[in-house]
Amino acid sequence: MSAADQIPTRAHLPGARILAGLALRAEAVAIPLAALLAGFAAFSLFLLVMGKSPAEFYGLVWKAGFSSAFSWQNTLSRVAPLVLAALCVALPARLGLVVIGGEGAIVLGGLAAAVTGTAVAGVPGYAGLILMALAAMAIGGFWIGAIGALRIRRGVNETISSLLMAYIAIALFNYFVEGPFRDPASLNKPSTAPLAEALRVGDMPWIAAHWGVVAGVLACLVSWVLIDRTTLGFAARIAGDNVRAAQVQGLPVARLVIGFTALGGAFAGLAGFFEVAAVHGSANASLIAGYGYTGILVAFLARHNPLAILPVAVLLGGFEASSGLIQRRMDLPDATILVFEGMVFVIILLSEALYGRFRIFTPAFWERR
Repeated sequence: MSAADQIPTRAHLPGARILAGLALRAEAVAIPLAALLAGFAAFSLFLLVMGKSPAEFYGLVWKAGFSSAFSWQNTLSRVAPLVLAALCVALPARLGLVVIGGEGAIVLGGLAAAVTGTAVAGVPGYAGLILMALAAMAIGGFWIGAIGALRIRRGVNETISSLLMAYIAIALFNYFVEGPFRDPASLNKPSTAPLAEALRVGDMPWIAAHWGVVAGVLACLVSWVLIDRTTLGFAARIAGDNVRAAQVQGLPVARLVIGFTALGGAFAGLAGFFEVAAVHGSANASLIAGYGYTGILVAFLARHNPLAILPVAVLLGGFEASSGLIQRRMDLPDATILVFEGMVFVIILLSEALYGRFRIFTPAFWERR
């Protein structure tokens, strides 16, 4: 080796390598953030066309979602199902799957929790709650895991099958709630029997939000460790990048697909458990709140990163919490927030084409600095 070969170039300097790594991470933050701001701008134009004030709209969002302890309580009550529903999308996405049927797992998980709660009414509180949570996770894991099995065994497109199975799940939910499991005392609003007080999940002592928020945080941490710090997660990422290469290397692609989809479904089922045990007290039509669909937006905005899902869920939870106030103050339909979320989602999808197109986010750019 010559003396010239031993002289480190800029590309080999530690500072250049650090900047190159930071550039890649910055791209994963900058582009979704820019897409979110573009969504805000597009929705502002929509409001102006409707003759409404964007400033008033965003002011009401701040007031209803983030301005007081009561506002935060409303926001955080929506964060738990959004986080768990987003994980139902993010975990299969690491294998290259687009699963959008989390709503079905949520409603069936909530129904399973309510029915189990009625069956174990005499069991001591904590044991009963554990059984309810396990039942919800089992039915949610089975429902979404079946989508992974259909993909791997029969080549059925997971996006179409998960959406169709969500419709089937909601139909089954309505049948059981209005039929076999209906409480005779529920007249105008069919529902299952109300849970015993010992089987209700209360609020945390230090913040006015139920324990589902803690469960969502723990689920994100577990998912991050699984994906980024284990051999299973490494194998899943390889399969997601190139399934044929993973099969050539002898990786258990089938088990990975079914396992990750089932785990995502279990988290969605857990969201249904908390909606029943902490919010509604029984399974009824209020459980079909669209969290599974909003969770898709949360997952895509977070780039399927479990740790990024948390702040994104808080932001969109605040928007969800403000829908009622916006309807009353601005005389807008309750679906206005859905229009906003739809615009943001479309722009997020369009922003996928921007990755790798800005030289400032490439390692080569910083290695030459």
